[in-house]
Amino acid sequence: MSTKGSPKQLAKFFNYVLGRCPDEFGLVTDREGFVKIKDLIKATNEEEGLKFVRRSHINEIMVTLPDHGLEVADNMIRAQNRELLPKQSFAVDPPKLLYTCVRKKAYPHVLEKGIRPTGFSRIILSSSPNMAKRMGRRSDHAAVLLTVQVSQAEDKGVVFFQAGESIFMAEHIPSGCFSGPPLPKELPDARKADKPKAEPTQTMAGSFLLDLDKKDNPAKPGPKQKRRDKKKKPRRERPPWRR
Repeated sequence: MSTKGSPKQLAKFFNYVLGRCPDEFGLVTDREGFVKIKDLIKATNEEEGLKFVRRSHINEIMVTLPDHGLEVADNMIRAQNRELLPKQSFAVDPPKLLYTCVRKKAYPHVLEKGIRPTGFSRIILSSSPNMAKRMGRRSDHAAVLLTVQVSQAEDKGVVFFQAGESIFMAEHIPSGCFSGPPLPKELPDARKADKPKAEPTQTMAGSFLLDLDKKDNPAKPGPKQKRRDKKKKPRRERPPWRR
């Protein structure tokens, strides 16, 4: 393992992320300072030279380093030293615009009902559209970026919280307080298009149809038909001397 990917170096990196600047990596800790291990790994894999990191590397740190500075509880992890961890508080003067992403499949519903939290107790927003895209792609590669008009949301009673320099949160963003790309138009399914049905030919009982094409262009007799025709030829009369 390279020096950059050694357990000691990874432990140092994780302590920086979890104990000082989780917002720098698009992460938000809960009230006890924990984040989901899978979210930490996804954020770590986005960093240059750290795409190889997996849960096994965290297990290795916990086993091999006596002073790793981390604490793992089931699928959650936090830093033991959290004195420099940004405190979550009311946003006194939030930016005019904030950004968040929603799953592509949920986008039509979100436009109608508003934005609600998924996977976390509050909606996580960012003052940077690039960071919002980065966070959104962790759950959906085709995530839809939404722009939240903060003043309109506040007029409807929305309270914004801040967790670090660029991360903000809210309980709910009502419909009409954000904008996004237009919904794609539904294209008609060619397979479901009604095809014109041919009208069935009605015939009377005891009648038959005359195929004029066959009459004008009789089919050529096949080998079997030729043999039948030979059998139907009239027999020659026996000559007088054989009677």
